[in-house]
Amino acid sequence: MDSVYWMDRSVLVTGANGFVGSWVARTLADLGARVVAVVRDTPARGGLALQGLTNKVDIVTGSLTEYPVVERALNEFGVEVCFHLAAQAIVGVANRSPLSTFESNMQGTWNVLEACRRAPSVTRVVVASSDKAYGDHPHLPYTEDFELRATYPYDVSKAATDMLARSYHRTYGLPVAVTRCANIYGGGDLNYTRIIPDAIRSLLLGRDPIIRSDGTPVRDYMYVRDAADAYLTLAEQLDRDDVAGEAFNFGTETPISVLDLVHQIIAASGRSGYRPRVMGQDKPAGEIDAQYLSSKKARERLGWEPSYDLQAGLRETYEWFSHFLADEEAEVLKVLASA
Repeated sequence: MDSVYWMDRSVLVTGANGFVGSWVARTLADLGARVVAVVRDTPARGGLALQGLTNKVDIVTGSLTEYPVVERALNEFGVEVCFHLAAQAIVGVANRSPLSTFESNMQGTWNVLEACRRAPSVTRVVVASSDKAYGDHPHLPYTEDFELRATYPYDVSKAATDMLARSYHRTYGLPVAVTRCANIYGGGDLNYTRIIPDAIRSLLLGRDPIIRSDGTPVRDYMYVRDAADAYLTLAEQLDRDDVAGEAFNFGTETPISVLDLVHQIIAASGRSGYRPRVMGQDKPAGEIDAQYLSSKKARERLGWEPSYDLQAGLRETYEWFSHFLADEEAEVLKVLASA
């Protein structure tokens, strides 16, 4: 990551009020960039508030599904680099509400791409796809030349996002590249349907972590600081012909089962006497048994590698939640602990 490149540069981060987007925004702000965020809603515990960025970024109010909002954000702030991370990212919500997911993830993407194509100041665009865009493959790890076999609503929306971005490069020469990241975890992820924040919260409440599946699904988990570094590293090199128009996998290349992951979380917490409670519930629609990535292309072409192994990332994440719950939910903790 080149810290000099970002100084005083105007950068739009869509999804800046979300988990990963807020970390990208924080990293950019720390490097001296002028960060612009398009924000539809302002929840009290949104990512910008959690990162202490509410008064440090320029906020444009509106939805990415409204093209004039995106166009105005780019032009009024002279945006040079756009990170498009905004999405409805919860698989269960996508299954229950596919139309709103398609609207947010697909229409939002083509609005961003079209506005970037027309904005004279924009020189680089990074679009977030997902490892879920690959769908189910018999051979692992996923490499970037695998066919996108998405089937379920969330996966399909990310595959469409992926293809739209690369289409804009091929058709219009837009300097855009796509990220396909492993499961990202870290402080600030308050979606407790995800295994890592839920397990950490359980431990902090003095309870055994619950695994709703049989514990066998295998994933690759990447710490959010490494994810933010991946986004910036990719953007910095988008002036290269072998980077623009390409998709890149980012992960740690160390897949782990859910059961082993929870054991690692317990170890990182330093709390003895706890064990996972495996519920063995049926696999929800859209859940694939094993998904993990090869990051060889990013390593060889971009020089990117993760800085955190799983234990280091989990320790920092546990520490973040420990402070967060102590500071923000002290009264709730007292009630729950005595229940």
